[in-house]
Order: sequence, then C-alpha cells, then structure tokens
Amino acid sequence: MNNYETVFILTPVLSDAQMKEAVEKFKTLLTDKGAEIINEESWGIRKLAYPIDKKSTGFYIMLEFKADPSLIAGLEVNFRRDERVLRFLTTKHDKFSLEYSEKRRRNRSSSKDAVETAKPEVK
Repeated sequence: MNNYETVFILTPVLSDAQMKEAVEKFKTLLTDKGAEIINEESWGIRKLAYPIDKKSTGFYIMLEFKADPSLIAGLEVNFRRDERVLRFLTTKHDKFSLEYSEKRRRNRSSSKDAVETAKPEVK
C-alpha cells in the first residue's frame, strides 16, 4: 500500500451539511475499498486562482490515506462524476513528502494543544 494525498475543491453553494456529506461519501468510498484514512483537513472556503464554472471560491478538503494504486483510478472517476467537485488532485507521497506530512501534522496538533491550554477557564 502506498501513501497518497488528495485535495479536492467543492462548489461554494453547498450548505455545511451538504459539504460534510460529500466529504463522507469520498471517505466511505476509500474505506470500503480497503484504504486507511490517515488525516483529514478542511481548509474552509478559499478564493480560487481563477473562476471555475463562474465561481470564484470553493471549499478545500485534503485527505491523506494509504491505499492500493488500483483504488486511485476509481476515486478519480467518482470525483469526475460528482457535480459538487470543481477540481481535484491526487499525489503519491515519496519518503520526503511523507516525512514533511508527518512533521506538519505533529506541529499542527501541538499548536492546537498550546491554544487549548492557553484558554482561560470560564467559571
């Protein structure tokens, strides 16, 4: 099994529930085929570099997972068929990008812990 990262952009006209349902659809598709989800990040609504389908913003979602290479083609077919997906990109991690990804996750979790401990308690 190889390590992969996929970033996809969902149309901004979706509600939060519809956006979460679309993300769950792709996560379920991966796990049903034997993939292991390592990390999921929602980057929120961001401005696109150029308009796509007359939209200038989109919901950015990043998934890191371990899967067989044969699974990627099926995942990308589902991205193409889903009208909610504006763009997607799937990349295979090499050893250097895998190290960077793990370091980024550690730094992100440690910064979240630091923020949570710095919050004053409300009585």
